[in-house]
Amino acid sequence: IELKHISKTFPTADGVFQALDDINLTIRDGDIFGIVGMSGAGKSTLVRCINLLETPTSGQVLVDGLVDGGGTGPLDMCQMTPTQLRQARRSISMIFQQFNLLMQRPCLKNICFPMEIAGVPKAQAVKRARELLEVVELQDKEKAYPAQLSGGQKQRVAIAGVLAMEPELIIMDEATAMLDPSGRAEVLATVRKLNREKGMTVVWITHFMEEAAIADRLIVMNDGSVALEGTPRQVFSRVNEIKALGLDVPPMAELAQTLRERGLPLPEGILTVSDMVKELKNVLCPSK
Repeated sequence: IELKHISKTFPTADGVFQALDDINLTIRDGDIFGIVGMSGAGKSTLVRCINLLETPTSGQVLVDGLVDGGGTGPLDMCQMTPTQLRQARRSISMIFQQFNLLMQRPCLKNICFPMEIAGVPKAQAVKRARELLEVVELQDKEKAYPAQLSGGQKQRVAIAGVLAMEPELIIMDEATAMLDPSGRAEVLATVRKLNREKGMTVVWITHFMEEAAIADRLIVMNDGSVALEGTPRQVFSRVNEIKALGLDVPPMAELAQTLRERGLPLPEGILTVSDMVKELKNVLCPSK
């Protein structure tokens, strides 16, 4: 997906509010693409422009593989007809903070529901739903109702329901915000598994910096613009700039910064405990 010069304004009593200002970025096929920023930075507006839940005021949203009738190249989603847009949205699904499950249906039937709407035969839908329960490692919850599940399990069922329609890209809009640490870990593991084993492209909006660290590419948004962009190691090595934007950094990145300020020659880009252990061994116990 390529966003070219995307801007979005909303009318206000005093004029207009600039939610997005000339955004240019590329989301590569098969990547986990992370987006972080303070509340109001424009994260959700940006991803809603990707699948045209919000129509950009200006700019283009180009999706590889969506080709016009003449076969001459990618089709700009902003220029699609309503029919074309409905078809394109089948390839781009969103998962929100809320689990959006039908409380009166058990897990299996929740996953079947989007396939029922699409006219998939019942036997085929049930077979596919059971396969997806295995993908999200909840095959033992087939007959359980949402009220009987933990938050992490509910979100994993929601992910399975989205996968039922075989999208090429999933947008996770603060999908772990309402979960406890255990639930967040469950959802994170599921997303990483889908990305690794299925090649699923994921756009991951989060305010948990340790979650953002799993991304292949990462942007930091501020006031509707992209303030920082790069790999997580590149972005989180700029600790002072991130803090100036009102954000935290992964705990190990902050510890590494503190140790460097106190004279320990640690490299940039330390994000995890294993990174820290490795680099401390290199510094404190160099091989002879």
